Amino acid sequence: MAAPRSSSRGSGARGGAAVKGAKIPQVPWREPRPAPIVLVSGPEEVLAERAVAGVREYLRAEDPSLEVSDIRADDYAAGTLLGLTSPSLFGEPRLVRVSGVEKCSDAFLQEAVKYIEHPQEGATVILRHTGASVRGKKLLDAVRAGTGDGIEIPCAAVKRDGDRVDFAAGEFKAARKRIAPTALRALVSAFADDLTELAAACQQLIGDVEGDITDDIVTKYYGGRVEVSAFVVADTAIAGRYGEALIALRHALASGADPVPMVAAFAMKLRTMARVAGNREPSRQLAQRLGMKDWQVDRARRDLNGWNERSLGMAIQATARADAEVKGAARDPIFALERMVAVIATREPFGAPTGS
Repeated sequence: MAAPRSSSRGSGARGGAAVKGAKIPQVPWREPRPAPIVLVSGPEEVLAERAVAGVREYLRAEDPSLEVSDIRADDYAAGTLLGLTSPSLFGEPRLVRVSGVEKCSDAFLQEAVKYIEHPQEGATVILRHTGASVRGKKLLDAVRAGTGDGIEIPCAAVKRDGDRVDFAAGEFKAARKRIAPTALRALVSAFADDLTELAAACQQLIGDVEGDITDDIVTKYYGGRVEVSAFVVADTAIAGRYGEALIALRHALASGADPVPMVAAFAMKLRTMARVAGNREPSRQLAQRLGMKDWQVDRARRDLNGWNERSLGMAIQATARADAEVKGAARDPIFALERMVAVIATREPFGAPTGS
């Protein structure tokens, strides 16, 4: 027997992105649930597809006889919405997926606004609006105001590197699959410009690979695309994983990475850590005061785990020395990089015993 259908009333699920002015629950795209009216909003199509598919799977698990219909809001025949949502002879549940609400016709807009005031019993209507235009705003405002019995699943654009890493990490977490941090960053770097391809790559690794996913596996599958970035090296060293950091450094250099921006990446992260260290203000308040983003403060605080004033100062000094050396103050910029990585990853002076 399927689990009872969730109510759409009440507070939004944990992790849902709030939409300004909305009075209905905001539900995360990874945790979609049905309601008489489901507004899937925002430009990120990959997230929207997952949300829509999740609602369909939820309903189908409740009743395999679910009837699924699709409507285009920009090519709409009057009366279609009411016809598809009306109870059938045998009372099967109905799911109506409406695409292109951002370019809907006047006929659809009028009927949809009227429909959400009195949704049909046993019917779920998904309204997909990309936010690309203000067309359909009257309908969105009505849904968000709680005129009908609805929820909203926001699908904001995934643009920042940190957001892409979080997305990919979430893919593996949802599948209960472990992936090495350096392998994760390498995979994200390989598909930095296309979230659809990144999602497909994650699913391929989840489906094909037994056990944990390592750097070697990512290189085997996507070696032609993987280019280890300076931030992958910096993240690994700051986390204290010396061996992994050296491997990542050598992969980056073999891919043609320039030592100067490599050091700059370390310097940027360490400066941020130094600005945040020891401050207990709320992330948003501190970010505003320092001219940073909330997520940058949160990331710096995570990076500071295991660091103290001495080790941070030593790391900053090592980075300043490496910066001068890769710009001509020394003959071997590669050795300068390796020494910097050693100091930062071990948090000890270069050449000191690490205990390993």
